[in-house]
Amino acid sequence: MSRLVLVANRVPNPNDRGATAGGLAVALKDAVARRDAMWFGWSGSTAEATATTPEIETRGRLTYATLDLGREDYRRYYQGFANGSLWPTLHYRLGLSQFDRADYAGYRKVNAAFGQALAPLLRRDDLVWVHDFHLFPLGAELRRLGVGQRLGFFLHVPFPPAGLFCAMPRGAELVADLAAYDVIGVQTEEDAVNLRAALVAIGQKSAAARVAAFPVGIDAEGFARTAAKAASGIETARFRQSLVGRTLVLGVDRLDYTKGLPQRFCGFAQLLARFQQHRQRVTYLQVAPVSRGDVAQYRSLRRELDEWVGRINGQHADPDWMPLRYMTRAVARPTLAGFMRLARVGLVTPLRDGMNLVAKEYVAAQDPADPGVLVLSRFAGAVAQLPGALLVNPLDPDEIAEALDTALDMGREERILRWRSMEAGVREHSAHAWCQDFMAALEGDGPTAIAA
Repeated sequence: MSRLVLVANRVPNPNDRGATAGGLAVALKDAVARRDAMWFGWSGSTAEATATTPEIETRGRLTYATLDLGREDYRRYYQGFANGSLWPTLHYRLGLSQFDRADYAGYRKVNAAFGQALAPLLRRDDLVWVHDFHLFPLGAELRRLGVGQRLGFFLHVPFPPAGLFCAMPRGAELVADLAAYDVIGVQTEEDAVNLRAALVAIGQKSAAARVAAFPVGIDAEGFARTAAKAASGIETARFRQSLVGRTLVLGVDRLDYTKGLPQRFCGFAQLLARFQQHRQRVTYLQVAPVSRGDVAQYRSLRRELDEWVGRINGQHADPDWMPLRYMTRAVARPTLAGFMRLARVGLVTPLRDGMNLVAKEYVAAQDPADPGVLVLSRFAGAVAQLPGALLVNPLDPDEIAEALDTALDMGREERILRWRSMEAGVREHSAHAWCQDFMAALEGDGPTAIAA
């Protein structure tokens, strides 16, 4: 069996297990479980200059090959272009995109450095699977170095309409780079349609034919077991006791402007103002670990959310009731799984999301005999697999409030029917199925792509 080489901006820490492992590592666990594999990418550390030779560490059949980034390269590649230009553009927020030619040059420089360091490590029959927007040009860099192995690329975030993406300076160049890959994966068919159109617009019809949707999933059975166990654990018991019988609404997101948190907080405020029967009867916990805290837009978002929390609790709280609880530190996955099982409502309202695995985890965590209700943004990629969710436009706080009211008043019979339809989708579109489907395409006998 060919070795699988996984390439990502950030390589998982070899010592991370279970509760501390990152989302990508968890999703790809199945892909590396049955074959020799290597993770390649940034170590997470910075130095005076970007390393040219990777540090190698082997754990059984799994090898980790990592590069430290130079501080200036990190600033240009990661903070500047990847997060300042690409991230907002890919999430349909072109107005927030900040383009700088030096940042773009730094982005391409790091991709070239990755290619130079990775190419000598590759075996003749390796399969190379590159992940996410940080590494659009890597396939083309590898082809220029003579790499002929099959290359796959998967985009974990949305891909917007072609006209929007190519309005970003150098957008067409990045689309052209994707022609170097043999398989180009995205989350949804809408993303696939958009990316195919972008490739066709620049004359890459053959590359457009290699674009397909592979929806990312979770290990539903494993997460359900974790949630059931955590529900009877000490931390969940303490949290349940603190609610004093009140109904729990739960949100779990990274602190990011794509997640629609200000609009969500406003929606909860509207629930308390318009549907006063829920006063004193509901508590909303929002877990939002700080993300990219060194970027100005994220610091501004954090201030805005702090103001919302103060405003909502200041206007609506009673001496014995705090309606909104807000945390910006990370919570271990098993603990969150227990909280999800406890929550009557899962509130997942991103402005735009490639998939959103939190929505699927919430469904998997539920007690089949007494499940909660998922309130979900219609702009999350997970919508297609979750037909029982209450869908909302995340830009309309009143619609969020109305959906929360419906969810909080929903009877058990309807909740069970809705949950069953979603649980079936979560199990069918699992992490195992995602890995299996993408790997089957990558292992195909099609011709090797030629760099644009």
